[in-house]
Amino acid sequence: MNWESYKKGFETYLKLEKSLSANTIHAYLTDIDKLFQYFSNHHTDLRLREIKLDHLQSFIEWIARLGVNKSSQARIISGIRSFFKYLLIEDIIPTNPSSLLDVPRLEKKLPVVLSVKEIDRIIEAIDMSRENAHRNKAIIETLYGCGLRVSELTELKLTSLNFREEFMLVTGKGNKQRIIPLGSHAAKQLKIYLQNERINKPVIKEFENYVFLNKRGRKLTRVMIFTILKDLCKKAAISKNVSPHTLRHSFATHLVEGGADLRVVQDLLGHESITTTEIYTHLDRKYLRETIMMYHPRAGKK
Repeated sequence: MNWESYKKGFETYLKLEKSLSANTIHAYLTDIDKLFQYFSNHHTDLRLREIKLDHLQSFIEWIARLGVNKSSQARIISGIRSFFKYLLIEDIIPTNPSSLLDVPRLEKKLPVVLSVKEIDRIIEAIDMSRENAHRNKAIIETLYGCGLRVSELTELKLTSLNFREEFMLVTGKGNKQRIIPLGSHAAKQLKIYLQNERINKPVIKEFENYVFLNKRGRKLTRVMIFTILKDLCKKAAISKNVSPHTLRHSFATHLVEGGADLRVVQDLLGHESITTTEIYTHLDRKYLRETIMMYHPRAGKK
């Protein structure tokens, strides 16, 4: 089978027709490589149009034996389904063998959430005498105050900020845009950073419109955002497993705890389905129970 030509066609399909991010495309192509590897080792004479459901089920069993967890299996299956959908659209295969491929049942895990006090401790851990202190403070306030994904933060443009009307225009997954109100803390720190730090930075021409820059005048990478946050959490003595996405979870959770409508939270987060947003109602119930157990005189242990 000429896997590479199919892979290149699939990559073009994901870029042009699905408008997926570079990270998502890379993940899909990596998963397809695993599929190619399996058929190269176990079904060398099998043509692409001859692949059946049982072949794909055997592949999933194979990666499970290799130690791939259920969450990763589910992601791989998603990539396989997209690949065979592409092949069907292009008339490369007569039927889609992946349409009935079962996704392993996953345990629903509640995401890690920071309290308001913990977020304050992270911000207080920033040494304002150091270089890029205002930038780092603006990063934390923007991630938490606007609920951005880390990729949305690194891609944020100066032309997307409207301080007069107090909103920002964010480009999310699938190049879908949404408008997010700028809270007072985020707006204040962004202005301070732009007026006191960024204005003095040398900027490489192609990165002139990016909000957050490194010392070389290029946009910040996802890895750098992770590093900044991990370092601050260490200084703030926060032992939770915190990532930039934790601030997004905290943004949504605190909105729901405060009584925000779930549909509004869905729009702010850019979730395509309300079911994705519903996890924050579970977090809220847990929070309510913990509050009762802590403060109600008849709710504690006997």
